[in-house]
Amino acid sequence: MRIKAVIFDLDDTLYDCTGSLIDASRRRAARAMVEAGLPCTEEDAYQVQKELTDKYGPYHLVFNEIVNKYHADNELVNIAYKAYNSSEVSEIEPFPDVIPTLIEMREKGYKLFLLTVGVHERQEKKINTLGLKPYFDEIVVNDQEIGLLVEDCIRDLIGRHNIDPREAVMVGDRAREELRIAKSLGMTTIQMLHGRFKNEPAVNDCDKPDYKIKRIFQTPTILQLNNMGKTPDRLKIVAIGGGTGLPIMLDGSKTYSKHLTAVVTVTDSGRSSGILREEFGILPPGDARNCLVALSETEEQEQELYQLFQYRFNKGSLEGMSLGNLLMTALTDITGSFEQAIKKASKILHIRGKVLPSTLANTHICAELEDGTRVEEEFNVRAVGKSPIKNVFLKDNNVASPSEAINEILKADIVVIGPGSLYTSVITNLLVSGIRNAIRNSKATKIYVCNIVTQPGQTDRYKVSDHINAIIKYLGEGVLDYVIVNNNIPRKDILDKYQKEGAEVVLMDEGVYNLNVNVKKADLVEDLNQKRILWEKQDLLRHDPDKLADSICRVYANLPLLTISSTPV
Repeated sequence: MRIKAVIFDLDDTLYDCTGSLIDASRRRAARAMVEAGLPCTEEDAYQVQKELTDKYGPYHLVFNEIVNKYHADNELVNIAYKAYNSSEVSEIEPFPDVIPTLIEMREKGYKLFLLTVGVHERQEKKINTLGLKPYFDEIVVNDQEIGLLVEDCIRDLIGRHNIDPREAVMVGDRAREELRIAKSLGMTTIQMLHGRFKNEPAVNDCDKPDYKIKRIFQTPTILQLNNMGKTPDRLKIVAIGGGTGLPIMLDGSKTYSKHLTAVVTVTDSGRSSGILREEFGILPPGDARNCLVALSETEEQEQELYQLFQYRFNKGSLEGMSLGNLLMTALTDITGSFEQAIKKASKILHIRGKVLPSTLANTHICAELEDGTRVEEEFNVRAVGKSPIKNVFLKDNNVASPSEAINEILKADIVVIGPGSLYTSVITNLLVSGIRNAIRNSKATKIYVCNIVTQPGQTDRYKVSDHINAIIKYLGEGVLDYVIVNNNIPRKDILDKYQKEGAEVVLMDEGVYNLNVNVKKADLVEDLNQKRILWEKQDLLRHDPDKLADSICRVYANLPLLTISSTPV
């Protein structure tokens, strides 16, 4: 059935409740308890609330435990709850993408509902402060003390609007509350990964949402794909590249697809990978390692695995060596092949998707430079200060591709090329004839994602048209369907930082319009105020995983691309 309606939760779904209101509520409760006789300071009462919630989760009876801890009167529990849930509302505003997304969805003809549970007066104040009323067909504030059960609220709401539960979606942050109830009614469920409940473990299958998102702008894309019959179980995405861009692309795409395939370069020759390649005769494991981490099942698991797999020894005979590369080397020795090592690591890490090398041949990327010089191996091809690259090729002609990689490309709905180091991470895969021919013959939508900044030593002074022309040179004319280009130019102070390293923003130029390819522009820059995962050797401006994957799926689903920046950069 086609999706016709969306019900949104409010707190930590449409605005940052945890960051803006929960902290203030905790301090009010702490003050009220101390004034009523709790034998500690307000700061102590506040800190204990945080510690207990962090340790036991958002459902823990924090105030009861505090009263027991200090042997205080049980009446303090009611006093704390009353202060915590008071109608006081500080200045709050919707997430930056909420209003544009609601407008987009209404223009698409979806019915939009807001269902929020809490103290009625307090929730009404929030809605008025956020300015959300004009964007919803109906708003239901269900008083947590005297209101209906949430299940009855949902049944009543969709019943009055003649909507079958299978035609409705619930978007909320609590897997065990509104999402579990909605799923039990037959609705599609989307969990907003924000606030206190984002790491809440599922107790059973009913608690598991159908989708998990970090930004509300992902919702229309999910609905459109769903209505096309391309649910995560049926959408097949192949991403081709390595280095910087591939794990970023994979990370964001987990929202939309359970059939992700990374076709990864094996021509790396630098640092840890280069040493292991020379000493053990294995293919370089670094790029495959990063993709395995990116495809791990959960964000928390991905962060932990990233720290472990990226750990580099800083002394002794292992100085500079990556632990992840050592593990991949050990698995290669145990299984007898690099291909089987990746499969074994995939099973151990319980990844969503596949990681496949573009070739199993032990070859190198080489380059002919503008001054006539020939250089061999990835480390030298990307070296800074040399003459510009004129042409690239593999040291060994006619290297074979694994049949599995070719088959995945031929079966794909979407084939994504890039982003990443243009020659050493992206084009090096296109030099493998089996990969190149499979892309040409695939019926998939073929999308090239242009880099945000130039890379010293490879793409100095390149514009968008230079990047596209390079891909076409090695892939062939008329193969690409779309090119996605970033149009969010960062602040001057950020640009100055990268210019000192010889990197500049890749800008649109007139040459683009002479090419037989459809160019789409969108805001793709990561939020630089957040802690970053740096997958590669250089600290350059990165694509945001969620913006990138959303833009790719929007192109495939024929939706307009968004130009919303989550944070001004």
